[in-house]
Amino acid sequence: MKATLFTLAAAAGSAYAQQSAYGQCGGQNWSGATTCVSGYTCVAQGSYYSQCVPGSASTKLASTVHTTSKAVATKATSTHVTTKASSTVKTSSSTPASSGKVAYAGVNIAGFDFGCGTDGTCTVSGITNPGANGIAQIDHFVKDDGLNAFRLPVGWQYLVNNNLGGTLDATNFANYNTLVQGCLSSGAAMCIVDIHNYARWNGAIIGQGGPTNAQFASLWSQLATKYKNNPKVTFGIMNEPHDVDITEWAASVQAAVTAIRKAGATANKILLPGTDYTSAANFIENGSAAALITVKNLDGSTTDLIFDVHEYLDSDNSGTHASCTQNNVAAFDTLATYLRTNKRKAMLTETGGGPTDATCLAAVCQELDALNANSDVLIGWTGWAAGAFDTSYVLSETPTLSGSKWTDVPLVTQCIAGKFH
Repeated sequence: MKATLFTLAAAAGSAYAQQSAYGQCGGQNWSGATTCVSGYTCVAQGSYYSQCVPGSASTKLASTVHTTSKAVATKATSTHVTTKASSTVKTSSSTPASSGKVAYAGVNIAGFDFGCGTDGTCTVSGITNPGANGIAQIDHFVKDDGLNAFRLPVGWQYLVNNNLGGTLDATNFANYNTLVQGCLSSGAAMCIVDIHNYARWNGAIIGQGGPTNAQFASLWSQLATKYKNNPKVTFGIMNEPHDVDITEWAASVQAAVTAIRKAGATANKILLPGTDYTSAANFIENGSAAALITVKNLDGSTTDLIFDVHEYLDSDNSGTHASCTQNNVAAFDTLATYLRTNKRKAMLTETGGGPTDATCLAAVCQELDALNANSDVLIGWTGWAAGAFDTSYVLSETPTLSGSKWTDVPLVTQCIAGKFH
């Protein structure tokens, strides 16, 4: 479930004289700005997409990593364009050699987040416990597909039974913990505890007029105390913050990190999300990277503090359409360059597309090829989503069971799992 993201350019149209850094500046059917702000130049990434990247028109940008093409474009007035995008990910000679394979790959197991809106209102009665079926899906993904990472979204209100600042509700936490323990028992290498509240509680922003940083830290102190002895549990600080003051949000993130480490969870990875729904394409431009790079462990280090990014492939990056219009390769190559320069790492914890759509199969696989090519700084991915989602859901990655045999959707077979092997 994703909301419409702040798009860089498509919605801006021709009203803008110049495009912002890393925004779209050209391509087939593009009607927006075609020149870039100072210090950036418009470089074609293929027939369908050009992007504002650092440099001048005369600069060859030898250090910029990019793909030769965006994914196959779709049109509202026709079925789809049949031109196939290149699956080759080009890297410069200055790019450090990666292993060619990320360390973690898997799927989101949704359900405990159902009833949560982008304003941070989570209706406790709206949740759907993935239950034994969710755990069986994880077992299948591990044993049959070789996947090893699962993100387990949950609403803050559910965990404390609507008592802001209160303790974990015994019954509700026990239900959620059953899913976490099922993930750990499956043999997975990473089980992500993800608070799915969009940096809010019932419409009010954490640390910015809503819940205090102390209340947010209290939640994470309690969760960290529960899981501090298992480093396979990764803490996803918050799902998709948006419309926040990024400097103040970084202070809220720091409060959570400090609480986690003080609780004794010193060996667990922590995922740090930025604003704009933590978009990978906007992560540098909107100040998320600069703000979150200041977040530290108790000893001043940044060990196991991983940037948390999301990116979809539909026309508005909302994750609400079955068709894909981009492959995000340029965005991840740009992010990887930043991460190398600053000695940091990131993980893509949400991405996806139409599970049988041919354009999405091509585009998502290209996107994940780019993560593999940059696996020294991009540690993995979890697709959105399986668990309690019905197979009719537009981005469903839920497998079907017939007798004792599970069947995956093509997107999982070819990309989510396929690109991990």
